[in-house]
Amino acid sequence: MRFKDVFSIIGPSMVGPSSSHTAGAVRLGRTARHALGALPERAEIIFYGSFAATYRGHGTDLAMIAGLLNYDTDDMRIRDAYDLAKDAGMEVDVRSAQKVGVHPNTATMILQRGEHRIFVTGSSIGGGNIEIVSIDDFDVKFTAIYPTLLIFHADRRGILAEMMDIFKHADANIGYMEVDRKSRSGDALTVIESDEILDCEFIGRIAEISDVYRVRLIHLTAKGDSI
Repeated sequence: MRFKDVFSIIGPSMVGPSSSHTAGAVRLGRTARHALGALPERAEIIFYGSFAATYRGHGTDLAMIAGLLNYDTDDMRIRDAYDLAKDAGMEVDVRSAQKVGVHPNTATMILQRGEHRIFVTGSSIGGGNIEIVSIDDFDVKFTAIYPTLLIFHADRRGILAEMMDIFKHADANIGYMEVDRKSRSGDALTVIESDEILDCEFIGRIAEISDVYRVRLIHLTAKGDSI
């Protein structure tokens, strides 16, 4: 059983009026950026439910864009996110829509850089906490509180065992793991939360596994604009 971290107990240090509509939105944006692996050249943000009704008043659009710029929840640049996105070369389109059966504070982010495009859907569930529920039509569920690997790969026999062997030899503990696949022997996405910080060498070993297409690390506690 994992104990709650300080963030979960006292809430985030943040800029903005609402932990759900601003701090949570920043974390959703940062998670989507990390899933893409770079600054998007184009970002389409679609708000649903309460997000759709109140995003202008709460600055949820500013917060989401700031997250895509890899800013943290307490970064004073959040209020200038539109201008800073333009300066960074990121084109942004924000709109609202209806979606049945989702958490009220839900958004989909469609990010593109070059030929690579990714769809990320997640919800701000309170206190600045988030839950990612879909990536590229894969049904997933993770919070991005812990270092999280997204491993896109072919669904073949033995591939998960190869991943686990790398974790074993690195003495890295898996706190949570989930696999979704689009079809038998088709494409799959494995999500792994680790109790340890995963370095570039470790990620490189995962990426070298046969039939692994790409690996992305979600690590929101890492500061800076390098990703």
